[in-house]
Amino acid sequence: MSLDGQQYLTREGLAKLKVELKQLKTVKRKEIALRIQEAKELGDLSENAEYAEAKSEQGFIEGRIIEIENTLKNAVVISEEKSSGLVKVGSSLKVKTNDNEMTLTIVGSNEANPGNGLISNESPLGQALLGHKVGDQVEVKVPAGVVKYKILSIS
Repeated sequence: MSLDGQQYLTREGLAKLKVELKQLKTVKRKEIALRIQEAKELGDLSENAEYAEAKSEQGFIEGRIIEIENTLKNAVVISEEKSSGLVKVGSSLKVKTNDNEMTLTIVGSNEANPGNGLISNESPLGQALLGHKVGDQVEVKVPAGVVKYKILSIS
């Protein structure tokens, strides 16, 4: 989550969260309530592993519901307007490091998936790239030292 509480999401990311929230509230809650009821009917709750497991899962589901609701409450949909020439949240860019070229998209932390080129705006790389333009070279400190990235294009 960003320092100002805002959660940056793409339109797709926002839609996915809404679907997940609906699924948790309408389907998963009912399933877990049924499991708890069935476990209660088995008898002694102090030695009932099924009951303990169901209650644990219920806690996880309720925690996830709260997390999604807070994210949605603070959601800022990433604008899909054309590039201003500067890297911002929502920008897709081609960068070069050493002899490797890669395409990255700057997204909010909820949608980050570095393996797929989705870089969080809060990550060291995301923060280093924000506000730069084509041709700029940025340096990012990593555990192994400093990596230099040259911005080749922004869209």
